[in-house]
Amino acid sequence: MSIKVKRARAQPMSRLLDGGGELGSLMRTARLIERAQQHLRDHLPEEVREHLHVGGYREGRLTLITDRAVWLTWLRYEQQRLLQLLHELPGFEAVTGFQFKVRPVHTVKAPRRYVRELPAQAADELSSCAADIENPRLKRALEKLAAHAEKS
Repeated sequence: MSIKVKRARAQPMSRLLDGGGELGSLMRTARLIERAQQHLRDHLPEEVREHLHVGGYREGRLTLITDRAVWLTWLRYEQQRLLQLLHELPGFEAVTGFQFKVRPVHTVKAPRRYVRELPAQAADELSSCAADIENPRLKRALEKLAAHAEKS
């Protein structure tokens, strides 16, 4: 049994991204969402801008995501004004409303680093032990440990 390989010609990237396929459609939607987010952020007060994200567009409703319920409440009060702002953009005339979601953003904290300190007396003990040892690997390991001592 043999497997025949279809020899498809490589397509230029511009055709894949701007073409009529699924990837082109996805890229057009992503560009529209990015334009909507930028337009809304440009017209929002400074304190709200970083808390608003456009999540998607489905069935005439634009999904707005925020990180706190306080901003969600504010967005609900400003719903009509935001809708008018969106209707100014070409391609968003069909937006009929919003779907609001709260998605808290938890910042990733770096794990705490514990630094161990080796007292000078312990380093002296390790060095004296290393001087008496004949095994070269063990001797190097002890000398390396002794080098971690506090320099005073």
